[in-house]
Amino acid sequence: MSKFLLDASAVLAYLNREPGAERVGRALFERPCLISSVNLTEVLTRLMDWGMSLEQAWTTIEDTNLHIIEYGTELARATAGLRPTTRPLGLSLGDRACLATAKHLNATVLTADRAWLDLAPTMDIRIECVRP
Repeated sequence: MSKFLLDASAVLAYLNREPGAERVGRALFERPCLISSVNLTEVLTRLMDWGMSLEQAWTTIEDTNLHIIEYGTELARATAGLRPTTRPLGLSLGDRACLATAKHLNATVLTADRAWLDLAPTMDIRIECVRP
């Protein structure tokens, strides 16, 4: 059984009960779910934008039981290498960090961003959009 790597958009959809929240919730109970420390930063920042303190945001993340993947030099190089492929789609640094981490871990990405589906065949990464 492969692992799920959650993009910030998927985690935020789940926490904000947006479309796709149910799919992310099922994933959190189906198999190991991971998040890159880069994407974790995005989620924590957004939760704070929504009015949570950093401590409240951290507790919210702990309650999801996500496993945090540390981001280091190897992933930084891989993320930078994705720029030419992802630039036409306007993907952010966080988006590329998630994709590089997924490729490194051979994990399936869960995202709320449908544009990523166009990347799956060209990058040899399994991507699932949680939104209908």
